[in-house]
Amino acid sequence: MSMRDLIHEEVEVDDEENDESFDEETGEPISGKLRINGELDDSSEEEEDDDDEEAARAVREGFIIDDEDEEPEERERRRRKDKKRRRAEREEEEAVLDEEDLDLIGEANPEWERKTAAQPKLKRLKRGHRDDSEQHRERGLDEIFSDDEEPDAPHEFDRGFARPDHHRVDEFADFIEEDELEDEDERQRHQEEMEVARPRERGYVGGAEATGLDKDALDDMEAIFGNGEDYDWALALEDEAEAREAGDHNLELKDVFEPSQLSEKLLTDDDNQIRWADEPERFQLDRLPYKNLQITDDQFKEEARWITSLIWPKKQLHSDLQAPFTRAIGKVLEFFVVDEVEVPYVFQHRKDYLIHATRLRDNANTDQEEYVVSAEKLLNQDDLWRVLELDLKFRALIEKRNVLEKTYDNLKLAAGVQDQTVEAMLPVAVTMEELQDIQDYIYFQYSAEIKDLAATNGDVKEKRRPGGKSTIFDRIRRGKAYNLVRAYGITPDQVAQNALREGRKQYTEDSSLTPIDLADTLTSDSEFNTGEQVLRAARQMFAEELFINPRMRKHFRMSYYMMGVVNCHRTDKGLRKIDEQHPYYELKYIKNQTFSDIANKPEIFLKMLKAEEEGLLEVKVSLQNEREFRKQLFNEIGSDNYSELADAWNDERQKVLDLAFDKLERVITKGVKESMRTECQDSILKICREEYSKKLDQAPYKPKGMVLGTIPRVLALSNGNGDPNRDAVCWAWVEEDGRVLEHGKFENLARDERSREAFVELVQRRKPDVLGISGFSVDTHKLITSIRDLVAEKDLRGADFEDPDSGEDRSEPLEIVVVNDEVARLYKDSPRAAIDHPTFSSLTRYCVALAKYLQNPMKEYAALGKDIVSLSFHPCQQLLPEDKLRKQLDTAMVDMVNLCGVDINEAIADAYTATLLPFVCGLGPRKATAVLKTINANGGVVNTRDELVGDPDSGKLPVVGPRVWNNCASFLSIEYDSSSPTSDYLDNTRVHPEDYELGRKMAADALELDEEDVKAEVDEGGPGAIVRKLIKDDEQEKVNDLILEEYAEQLERNYNQRKRATLETIRAELQQPYEELRRNFSILSDDEIFTMLTGENRESLCEGMIVSVNIRVAKPDFVIAKLDSGIEGRVEPYEGSDNPDMPLNSIFQVGQTAQAKLLELDRRNFTAKLSLKEDPLRIPFRKRVDHEPGTWDAIQEHKDKEELREKDKATGRTQRVVKHPLFRPFNSTQAEEYLGSQAPGDAVIRPSSKGNDHLAITWKVADGVYQHIDVLELQKDNEFSVGRQLRIGGKYNYSDLDELIVDHVKAMAKKVDELMQHEKYQSGSKADTEKWLTTYTEANPKRSVYAFCLDPRHPGYFYLCFKAGQLAKVNAWPVRVVPKAFELLKNAYPDMKALCNGFKLRMMSEQNRGR
Repeated sequence: MSMRDLIHEEVEVDDEENDESFDEETGEPISGKLRINGELDDSSEEEEDDDDEEAARAVREGFIIDDEDEEPEERERRRRKDKKRRRAEREEEEAVLDEEDLDLIGEANPEWERKTAAQPKLKRLKRGHRDDSEQHRERGLDEIFSDDEEPDAPHEFDRGFARPDHHRVDEFADFIEEDELEDEDERQRHQEEMEVARPRERGYVGGAEATGLDKDALDDMEAIFGNGEDYDWALALEDEAEAREAGDHNLELKDVFEPSQLSEKLLTDDDNQIRWADEPERFQLDRLPYKNLQITDDQFKEEARWITSLIWPKKQLHSDLQAPFTRAIGKVLEFFVVDEVEVPYVFQHRKDYLIHATRLRDNANTDQEEYVVSAEKLLNQDDLWRVLELDLKFRALIEKRNVLEKTYDNLKLAAGVQDQTVEAMLPVAVTMEELQDIQDYIYFQYSAEIKDLAATNGDVKEKRRPGGKSTIFDRIRRGKAYNLVRAYGITPDQVAQNALREGRKQYTEDSSLTPIDLADTLTSDSEFNTGEQVLRAARQMFAEELFINPRMRKHFRMSYYMMGVVNCHRTDKGLRKIDEQHPYYELKYIKNQTFSDIANKPEIFLKMLKAEEEGLLEVKVSLQNEREFRKQLFNEIGSDNYSELADAWNDERQKVLDLAFDKLERVITKGVKESMRTECQDSILKICREEYSKKLDQAPYKPKGMVLGTIPRVLALSNGNGDPNRDAVCWAWVEEDGRVLEHGKFENLARDERSREAFVELVQRRKPDVLGISGFSVDTHKLITSIRDLVAEKDLRGADFEDPDSGEDRSEPLEIVVVNDEVARLYKDSPRAAIDHPTFSSLTRYCVALAKYLQNPMKEYAALGKDIVSLSFHPCQQLLPEDKLRKQLDTAMVDMVNLCGVDINEAIADAYTATLLPFVCGLGPRKATAVLKTINANGGVVNTRDELVGDPDSGKLPVVGPRVWNNCASFLSIEYDSSSPTSDYLDNTRVHPEDYELGRKMAADALELDEEDVKAEVDEGGPGAIVRKLIKDDEQEKVNDLILEEYAEQLERNYNQRKRATLETIRAELQQPYEELRRNFSILSDDEIFTMLTGENRESLCEGMIVSVNIRVAKPDFVIAKLDSGIEGRVEPYEGSDNPDMPLNSIFQVGQTAQAKLLELDRRNFTAKLSLKEDPLRIPFRKRVDHEPGTWDAIQEHKDKEELREKDKATGRTQRVVKHPLFRPFNSTQAEEYLGSQAPGDAVIRPSSKGNDHLAITWKVADGVYQHIDVLELQKDNEFSVGRQLRIGGKYNYSDLDELIVDHVKAMAKKVDELMQHEKYQSGSKADTEKWLTTYTEANPKRSVYAFCLDPRHPGYFYLCFKAGQLAKVNAWPVRVVPKAFELLKNAYPDMKALCNGFKLRMMSEQNRGR
């Protein structure tokens, strides 16, 4: 390949890297494909190394003739190779893959199936490894990204099939699957090749004429040498062995697809194990870390007490209920752990165990003894999820405790250790912190014994942590210096017991010698030479023992939780960055925040920690009365004696205490902060879950005259971002079954009469139950207003319904609903939308999603899948770990899906409904796919719930196992068909199959049937006959006459089953199966509509704020201006200028950007009143924050303001104002916040901190990435004017700001856009890009690849990441964007083509230099 070829325009083909051979998202191969130069793109090249190739060549050329001479490794390699070859010879091996598995994985690999179908005449490339002989070498850097060699290269491929050496042809037989060949010539040619390739299988085909021998000679030769059939039996046995081996190894998904693809689609071996195990999927995933943990009966009772101690304080129930509450917790745990049933099952079918019912005598009725039942709800559904969460924490606790107990038992057995501290504290440790304290203590106190034990028998697996200090302390402990530690007169554990008030107070005894005199007697030549060294060593040892003592840590931890306060100190970075407009300003001087304060506002503490991570604040936890605490602690260690000797020892003890205190403070405060972080996260997670539950707890919009739960027919409209008075309005008509039957556009509904008539005709023809409207901007309010006016003007009415009072049909005016569009915004441009409606515009898909939200909000949220965390549930949601948030949101969805139930047959037929299946009790995403797959294998219909566990008589496979069936049965409904004798009415109810007999008994009692009547009905119509008769006779109301209390008592007395609540459920379900229990559809409030259309809330936009506005209309007596959020504001004459006689249009011009004070804000009508006067603008807006006395450091705040004021005077920062539409009086943080909602490439001009001869320009490179440009002003007329020459970076000069913005900022923005639109650009992080490169080269070991990605740490820079083959490291070079060019290694390139070519030339020169 020549240099000219590399630089020629065909290099663009090179850049594509044959884009059909790998996936752009994952870098993994899509299908085998012929290169331009004829190289076979084998996606399995990693399966064979160079040694295999050398061995294969040696065999072909006759160098290896006897397996006996082979080394074992070579034999093993050959055996593996033979297995590959035999596997490759089998025909249609993909057929063993289940079609649905392939469909599932096909989304990740869209080209795979289509290519094999589209090219029936070509041989399908397989995943066995074969290379042309010319391609054995690995590519060098000089061919780094080249795929587009000589165009005539396909002839190489042709020659590959025409080689005279039949071994070479046989090599390709392993690589090509035998497809049916349509062309007759091609089929014959292929047959000839196979005959040449496999002569052994054909036998001898020549006759006497071919050999030149007569028949007698041939007979003699055959008698001597045989006819070649003597060993057919051996060949037959070999063929049978190959067949058996082939049968044992069917092609699996992991043989075809990459692990990352299988993991994404939940198709790994681990996923399959979860899928088919008869245990609820969520339980399997949660308990996976504790799979081998066995909990004893005593531990089970302990767990119930432990969980009660954590939940009970927050329940605020009467103290008399604590014992029943503990029993309820124990019972719930039994359901979870022993019965393995999930939360919805317990809440629905074991409700009686969550209620404490007591019988009280009715004092009102004195004639006869009557009792009333008083019921107190002990646990709600949220509590059940909390119990489940705490069960996992307890398992972790027990697992760690078991390990420590085993370690201690081994120490006792092997080293004779007897430690009262461990034996007293380990059994009662109830937190991970306490267990960690004990572990640290054991490893410190017995580090030598543990090392010896590990070295001898390996029973104790734990090793000493790297960097630990045990070695020096072991030497002190073994040496004479430890006698000085004992001479302190009290042990560290006794000090801790005194502090905790455990047992009798231990008093300190003073030694007869002073500390230094005693130390002098304990010197040692080998360790500590002087008394001072001995004293220092003893002091360190005693302090370390105090620090490591579990009781002392417990005392400190309790004290911090009870008396701790949190203080914030701004850092030097935070001094200027956190100004009064900054979101962290409310934290900047906050102090003395108690833990109860933080519990009431958990988001405050999370913000503190976030600000600390950003280096803006320092968060310190301290004790309220630290001096008193230290004094009290010294009283526990000090001596009460009065003498110089006692004073000397007390001074020594004080030094020890100070050393230990500092170490304890560090470790305890760190742990306390992390515990508080977790608690605050849990509090906000709970709020998010509650908010999500409210969103889910909405029934479909109820059409007038219909029962709750009826699906409406919806006409949805939206103007998107457009102005409805000028731009088109999209609409979609969605039937109650979810089908989109019609869609289109209306032009100018406000003024165009033809569009208005078309709208009226559509409404009158379709008769929608409701009109749904939403959009992306304030202009949508205009659309809502015009539609309301049009509906009123034309008297448009909804569908007819029957009046419940008169029985006549009537209609009401058509209702207009502003729809929450948070789901629709995510849906409109999603891959799911493109699959559902490929021909629809983005805005039309948005309308479809609005309509479906009105029809069933829960289904819309479920269909979001992992994108659910993109929705906003709390202002501080971004401070939460995403996996925790997703898990909490999933629990809310599980609750609601199981409340509503899922029609299993509808889920089979409708993928939209099937998105609910993973949330059904007992199921999950893996089991849901298995359920659908098995039901389809059974015929695609479920007739009864019992069928789900299999029916051998009718050939039905089990859909789920017995345990999972027990969980999910009552939540999967099957529509009742009165015409089918096998259909059971109870299968369409919330009644669990275990309670069907109760339901049938209630039906029989309601119908007043005796046992003989019941038996006759059952014999004739089966078990469900009684309920069927109740429904057929329409006598369901009779169940209300039944006295369920006596029946419940009888069940509990005779069968020990508590079923009172269950009987109530059965009664309700017999009358109305799966009644809609969700609340009515929630109509958005004015504030919610305002936030949805403007993006502003009461915190971000309120009266008194100074806002940026754009003048739209300037008249002498008023001005109309528009805020950034789209709200229109009016400026009256007296608010426009301090001079009332001056016309406003002489001061302000249309298009001008100005600062305005927000005086009034009408959130309902999206209007505002503004002031443009200078005096109000001089008063900055400050958010009112009420601080409790003593919780705000006003003195420090005043000092900092004075310091900043002095700095501003020196730099002139505050006085600078520039007349330009893009100028804003922002600092860098404010500029970034302002540009956050703007488009990439937008910029602001702002004052510079470098003085009045500088300006700063901030422009948005990409989301979250902003570049700050320093502009030096030259040739200034005065201090405040803009310089006539503007210079950037010492090399770019401009005459004014407009030229600078266009030729510098916008030019760079164009280059950024050009790079980001390039096919080699990866949208992820650098780590993601490197992972992509690695994945690609693993799939294509001899290929090299490169890609660009953003460098967010250096705005204006990109990374050029490349990997020259599988074994090479990933390298990255910086690419800088400059006006109208890209810079790579100080060389400028005008466009992306030149940049790519320049990179390749540079790589070639680097490689040549290396040679």
